[in-house]
Amino acid sequence: MKRVMSKNWRQLLSPALLALTVLVVILSVWGPEALAVYTDKGILNQIRTQEEETGGEGYRYQLSRNEKLYILSQCLNAQTLPETEQSARTRDTQTETAYQELPGTYAFVVNHNGPSGKEITDEEIYETANDEILLLKEAGVLPEEILEIRAGAYEATLYSAIDVPEPRNNVAVWKLSLTGSLQNANKENRLIDAYIDADDGKIYEFYVRAQLKWEEIDPDALIEAWGSYMGLSSPQAYETDNPLLETTPYYKKYVFTGNGEERTVVTIGFYEGIDELFLKISR
Repeated sequence: MKRVMSKNWRQLLSPALLALTVLVVILSVWGPEALAVYTDKGILNQIRTQEEETGGEGYRYQLSRNEKLYILSQCLNAQTLPETEQSARTRDTQTETAYQELPGTYAFVVNHNGPSGKEITDEEIYETANDEILLLKEAGVLPEEILEIRAGAYEATLYSAIDVPEPRNNVAVWKLSLTGSLQNANKENRLIDAYIDADDGKIYEFYVRAQLKWEEIDPDALIEAWGSYMGLSSPQAYETDNPLLETTPYYKKYVFTGNGEERTVVTIGFYEGIDELFLKISR
């Protein structure tokens, strides 16, 4: 009896085993291709979007304040034209339209596209400048007598300071300049020129006319106050024997260190006769 049952089971299992084997072979050959086709149907002929940061959108790359200061100073120094007449005695009606895109390591160019949407707009820059001027007055950097900025009296131009080999490393700045129509007007207690960060409004450079004398100015205290306002580390005195660095004998230079060997020279100076105080990060 046992032998009969064993024989019957073998007879039943043989076709089932054969069918299972055939099925496994078919699946191993046809299955992966069918699965790939099914997967492709869910992907192909469909538009999918994904946000991606590109190298051209440099404003998304967060630079430290020291890095911004260094890049801007290098770009200003790379200009073929002076960013401002170094002595106000020679100021004339030159416009900034002469700036052209420069080849090389650093470039300082007019941003013809305008604010990107994350930067201070041309309508906001005047109010922002007045807020920052007030902060500098409170810090003792600017004299209290400096007048407010009025849109009709100043020209505002947006620039991009670009590290050419690494274009994502760029700084957007507004330059405010007293308009040409007021060049011969009374400039007493006025801001003459300033470079202002287009992201947060911090003032990198300024030239102001004030009722001051060099003997009344403490450049060490002034640079400390400005560095604190900018969020920079403490500066060091910059010693040089070159008497031709400035067109005035009344100045003092300082160094702010950055990443690695980067360093930015900042100058506090004064033009006697026209009573113009300046703080600049360019030559």
